This record gives sequence, C-alpha cells and structure tokens, in this order.
Amino acid sequence: MNSDRKTIWSALKGWLAATLVIAGFAVAGAPVGAASFQPLEIVTKNGVQVFSVELATTPEEKETGLMYRKELADGKGMLFDFNPEQEISMWMKNTYVSLDMIFIRADGRILRIAENTEPLSTKIISSRGPARAVLEVVAGTAQKYGIRPGDRVGHPLFGGK
Repeated sequence: MNSDRKTIWSALKGWLAATLVIAGFAVAGAPVGAASFQPLEIVTKNGVQVFSVELATTPEEKETGLMYRKELADGKGMLFDFNPEQEISMWMKNTYVSLDMIFIRADGRILRIAENTEPLSTKIISSRGPARAVLEVVAGTAQKYGIRPGDRVGHPLFGGK
C-alpha cells in the first residue's frame, strides 16, 4: 500500500507541476493592455461629453495602446499618461481603427487634435508642443461632439474628476 501511495503522490506532483508551468505560460503570454475603465469628461461649448477610458501608464501599455483592435465603440477610448509634460509623438502602426488623437496639457486643456488618423500608418503624429496626455477615441468624435483645442478635460490626471 505504501508503494501505491508513493506512485500516486509522484504522479500528482508531476501533474501539478505541469499545470503550474502551463498556467505560467498562459499568464506570461497574455496580451498587455489597460483593463479597467474610468470616466473622463470634456467640457465643450456644446456641453459636457463623458467618455469611458482605459488608462495606459506603463511602458508596455503605452507601446501597445489600441493596436490590433478591430473596433472602438463611440464613447470609449484610451488615455495615455506621459507625465511629466513633454513633446509627444504617436503613430498608427498595427492600429486598424482610424482615431482622433487629443493631446492634453498638464492643466487639462486640449492642446491639439489630430483627426481621422490613417490606420496602420507609421507616419509620426506630434503634439506640436508640451502635453501631459493623449486621449485616443474613434475617428470623427471631435467633429461629432464639437471638441476643440482649449476645451477642458476632467480626469484625475489633471487634478479634476
């Protein structure tokens, strides 16, 4: 009986070790990306527009951004934090959805909007001045909601909501 227990225990340990290795590879191979959504408001002449955004703060999240996604719903987006305020350069490499890129200063004011960006392009899109963050939303959003440079963005990154 003692021999049977050793055999079963040995097999169980082997199975457990294999399961942990496979689980480790599954986690390590999981795509990197911001997961939790936060509210963000933009105060325009037309009123307050509310968005639900993923926050990209780590180098991996900022590098991946919205790459490989086939769609982005109206009212959703990704907010990239580039603290401290600096000249920011973005591109659309491996990004299938045309975007509006909204460059935001540290005080929460919109500096510049690059509208209707070209999917899959490696052309550099610059903030054209110091910015703290970039909000990426589906193309046409700025036009649809009347979002303009100078409008105020409300989010904890800028000392607001």
